[in-house]
Amino acid sequence: MAAPTLQQPSYLLANLKADSTTKPLLQRCQDLVKIIDEYPAKELHLIFPWLVESVFGSLDGVIAGWNLRLLQSRSNEYNIVMEFLNPSGPMMKLVYKLQAEDYKYEIPVSYLPGPVKACIQEGVLPDCPLFHNKLQFPLSGLTLSLALNPFEYFMFSLAYCLITPKNSPPGQHGSSADSAYFVLVDTYLKYFLPSEGSVAPSPFDSRGSVSAPSPRSSGVSFAGYGVHSPSLLKHHIFHQPSVNADPSAQEIWRSETLLQMFVEIWLHHYSLEMYQKLQSPQVKEPFTPTEEHVLVVRLLVKHLHAFSNSLKPEQLSASPSAHSHTHPSPLEEFKRVVVQRFVQQKLYLFLQHCFSYWPLDASFRAVLETWLSYIQPWRYTEEKSNPQTDPNRAVPDKWELFVQENLLIYTKLFQVFLNRAIRTDLVNAKNALMVFRVSKVFAQQNLTEMIQKGEQLFLEPEHVLHHRQPRGYLTPSQGGSYLSSRQRVVTDMVFRVKSHVYALEGQDCQYKQMFGTELRGAIMKLIQIIAQARQTAKRISDHSNEVAANNSFLSWFGLGSSDLNNTFFGAETEESGECVKKTHEFLDRALDNLCQIFKLNQGQLTQLISNLCSAQDDGNCKQLPDCVQGENGLILTDLGRRQIINGLRRFDIQYQGDPELQPIRSYENALLVRLFYRISSLLNDRFGDHMSTLCSRPDFLGRLSRHYFTDPASGTKQRQSPASPRTPGSDRRPRLSLRPLASYRTMLLLLLLYVLGALLSLGPVSSTVLILGAGFLYGLFMAVFGHKLKSH
Repeated sequence: MAAPTLQQPSYLLANLKADSTTKPLLQRCQDLVKIIDEYPAKELHLIFPWLVESVFGSLDGVIAGWNLRLLQSRSNEYNIVMEFLNPSGPMMKLVYKLQAEDYKYEIPVSYLPGPVKACIQEGVLPDCPLFHNKLQFPLSGLTLSLALNPFEYFMFSLAYCLITPKNSPPGQHGSSADSAYFVLVDTYLKYFLPSEGSVAPSPFDSRGSVSAPSPRSSGVSFAGYGVHSPSLLKHHIFHQPSVNADPSAQEIWRSETLLQMFVEIWLHHYSLEMYQKLQSPQVKEPFTPTEEHVLVVRLLVKHLHAFSNSLKPEQLSASPSAHSHTHPSPLEEFKRVVVQRFVQQKLYLFLQHCFSYWPLDASFRAVLETWLSYIQPWRYTEEKSNPQTDPNRAVPDKWELFVQENLLIYTKLFQVFLNRAIRTDLVNAKNALMVFRVSKVFAQQNLTEMIQKGEQLFLEPEHVLHHRQPRGYLTPSQGGSYLSSRQRVVTDMVFRVKSHVYALEGQDCQYKQMFGTELRGAIMKLIQIIAQARQTAKRISDHSNEVAANNSFLSWFGLGSSDLNNTFFGAETEESGECVKKTHEFLDRALDNLCQIFKLNQGQLTQLISNLCSAQDDGNCKQLPDCVQGENGLILTDLGRRQIINGLRRFDIQYQGDPELQPIRSYENALLVRLFYRISSLLNDRFGDHMSTLCSRPDFLGRLSRHYFTDPASGTKQRQSPASPRTPGSDRRPRLSLRPLASYRTMLLLLLLYVLGALLSLGPVSSTVLILGAGFLYGLFMAVFGHKLKSH
């Protein structure tokens, strides 16, 4: 609409829907900008749900919307979309305009994350205050819904867009990190959770300020949120003051809403009770995240660390209840508790599920890097030190508190990763890199000592907590006066670690020490597998070098091997050449890091590896994988699967079909292969009986015939797999094969021989006779001495 005029809202919505199918995106956005500027909120209210759905798509995934997750920066529409959806752009201007009028928009409860939906359906108040006092009971039907304000509705749609099924059009691919959605989320995080300065005020102001959803006192503290309380009603942490309150407090509710919506929609798909039920194989997974989903979660984790680490030093250790002349601003208080109170528990269950159920392939790297980003908050400080310049830098002592309050995320997830690594193909360079990355992170100076201290605090006797209040560790003044200052500090630390573990795993959890004897045995098992993978990588590298040598220029003269079965088992494209060298390097450095982390004796480790290598060199790798005899033949055991995965043992797999029907090689002429196959088939059909008669003779003529005519019966009989089909009627008669003449190497050799004949003044006929004569003499030689040469 070039010049929209004031009309009934129904006509406005109808016209917009019609334009969405006829006008280009640029013109539609220009029209929307004018409509948002000129129309009152009463009329914009009716088009808002349709507009949000047309941008982000429907919640059920039927309507794709603007396909933000597929829209790449190279697209012509990218800049148009980013400008329209910018946090200070036209779309957010519409949100603030509607927010000022207190409109509500409904979201069906069925689209909420599993634990939240279960709480509401059971009549229990969800932990997250974002969903409090918003339930709408239907007058008819059974569909419950939540009534969200415009800002909450917009952020819900933005967050939910990530977990709706993505149907990529054919041929349309791109990196998730370059998509419009990924960049948009990053922009919103930087805008509403700024590391520097305060949250920018809203660009639209109709009453002097944008009203918050429900005015509350600004004195409500963050301290209660995230701490498990026996009461069903949790503290509401929103700083949603009245319009006359402090402007900084007035704007903080948007930051909290955005963060809580992202955390709930992206992470809160698993509860502690639900995860415990998932241990049963009969229970179906409630939600399976994608690699794109995990990458966006990592973006959130990295930004929250940067946001939290931007806290002013004087506010870092300030207590929320401590009296001081300079009261921290709501944004500073928010930074202090954002990671522990808002993200920790849900991210822990999210990562634990991914660690347990993610496929054993290289796509796990996204999950791994998300975990490593969370447990290294010191990487996202204002101190822009280059990690490459100081590889041996130590973790600063000030992060000891973070390690203690996140102990399980270090130790429990490390143990789950260890179980994955033992079952992973470490010959693959990408998998070896993941083991190296984890070992490198945990080998940082001071980190091991911090984790060990946290475990010691958790194992302290329970009597140290008897005189503590439920939230005593938040306020040092609440420690008993009869305790010394040092005793109060230790007691606070013990209480902090125990509260963290019990909150994430429950009161009846059985904690397994990261540096205990049980895990040490698992570490030694991993070291053995690493040593085996190193040996396998070495064999692959040696074999690749031999194949490269055989495929040199001399192989053009027929001296190289062209056998299909000459490929080394497990030597895929990504596991050859430079990748194998990287595998060896990653595994070597991982071994060094593991020795440093767990204080292993280098001499014993060297002896263990050398014994393992010598056992493999004695021919262990030539044996069949470990199997048991079943009804239908051999069945692989778990040990046999690990032996195959790591390339320690293998079945002797060879091509057993018709040699003439093997796939055409790159060194063969396809036209000649097909032509010679037809000629040889005609000759074999006509003279096959004569060939069989000649080859069956035991005398010299029979040996000469068997040299020139392919005789399948004279080859070595290969043992077949129990599951392979039996073909008793297969054709095993001798035959003539002309396929070698279609090889470029053979053709080049013949060309060189004819050139040599021309240099010796021999004509084509004479050269042909000499070549055939030389071939016949070679056949006579092989007929006389071939059997002796093979036996020798």
